[in-house]
Amino acid sequence: GPSLCLAFAHTMEDVFITAGNKTLRVWNLDVANRKIHASDVNMGQMKRVINCLQVDEDDNFAYCGTSTGDVLEINIRTCLLQSHGPHKDLFSKGVNTINLIKTGDMMVGCGDGTIAVLKIVKTSKGKEYRRIRKTKLRGAVTSITMRGGGHQMYVGTKLAEIHCMTYLDFTGGLLRSCHPTAVTDITFPHGCSDLFATSSQDDIRVWNLHTGKELLRVTVPNMTCNCVRFMQDGKSIVSGWDDGKLRAFYPESGRPMYVIHDAHASGVTAMATTTDSRRIISGGGEGQVRVWNVSPSSQRMQEAMKEHKGAISNIQVSQSGKECVSASEDGTCIIWNLERFVRNQVIFATTLFKGVNYHPSESQIITAGTDRKVGYWETFDGSQIRDVEASTGSINGMDISPSGNYFATGGEDRLIKVWLYHQGEVTHLGVGHSSGITRLKVCPNQRHLVSVSNDGSILRWKFPFPLYED
Repeated sequence: GPSLCLAFAHTMEDVFITAGNKTLRVWNLDVANRKIHASDVNMGQMKRVINCLQVDEDDNFAYCGTSTGDVLEINIRTCLLQSHGPHKDLFSKGVNTINLIKTGDMMVGCGDGTIAVLKIVKTSKGKEYRRIRKTKLRGAVTSITMRGGGHQMYVGTKLAEIHCMTYLDFTGGLLRSCHPTAVTDITFPHGCSDLFATSSQDDIRVWNLHTGKELLRVTVPNMTCNCVRFMQDGKSIVSGWDDGKLRAFYPESGRPMYVIHDAHASGVTAMATTTDSRRIISGGGEGQVRVWNVSPSSQRMQEAMKEHKGAISNIQVSQSGKECVSASEDGTCIIWNLERFVRNQVIFATTLFKGVNYHPSESQIITAGTDRKVGYWETFDGSQIRDVEASTGSINGMDISPSGNYFATGGEDRLIKVWLYHQGEVTHLGVGHSSGITRLKVCPNQRHLVSVSNDGSILRWKFPFPLYED
């Protein structure tokens, strides 16, 4: 079967070991003859899928963690299975990582989040693998690294968390965290550049921009949050979910404030709030744009506007709150009058629109989508001013700076581009994402730009044109 892990010997430069799905081999390099020789380890009738591998300092034994939940001890020089354990009470969901401690003990991290210290004791019946102590974390343990002399350790989990713990009593706490799945949206509070919120599968998280620390986590299990916004008065966090509900939470505690059931039949895909903090404009997968009058005690739909034929991907509200623009995957952007709830203008293009932004003067809007172009349009009559070739892939995220002199784009090409608005020229390029960018935002004081992507990463960039220099 395929090999899943590899380990080198410490004192022999020409020996290494590979292990994987029902395979365990010791390899010897014959440098003089330019050949490589493999010896299969004799394990008798035992068949295992080996997840991890560690060689002791003297190169006598290798220890293998298996998906069955036990540890194998292999003699490297004779290629024989020496012992395995524990025989009862196996580790749930397999052993994912092994660390050998200088005291002779062994630390294992398991698929159910368990971290345990094992002591190998020789008895009349052979070797016994005894648990000295253990603890349990959220999510499967993926890696353990000892710090310094082994008094402290860092533990990584599948839920994108890094814990710092002491070896003696497993005390410690969460050091770093991130989203383990794709990040769907990002937003800043009105006029505040110190905090931002992101949404993903199962949760919304609020972060400190400067330290990167997670300040608040709001969890809704088995649901995906597609969009998140702070009300402009800062008194609530509102969010749209794939189960068609709008949920609002208190920003200090994360407790639910209210839920609007059946806000959209095909899930809430986009959302914006007005400057008076009394209305939410939401867009759904079925193409409707709905206006809601909300307060902590009552929520009612004011109007539903039905012209789009595809999912709404973005909504932006003007500063006056009298109109908004919605971008849809049906290839149209519509500017709506929020007093009479009728269409003011419509924009057509052969693209799936992903982003739309008002210029601060509100005389123009810019759009981006799957046609890899940024389009400039008049809000007065919906006519196109120009378009600019902006990317080699779909543009998923776009934001305009508060000054209106710059805008930034990001998408499937994994590059952040900062543009001069009036000239339509790229001034700076950001390389750092390893997956497609889903959203980006320039902070209100224009000193930083934050981008999020499909692999769950959140990157903070120094924006090249701070507001005080603009």
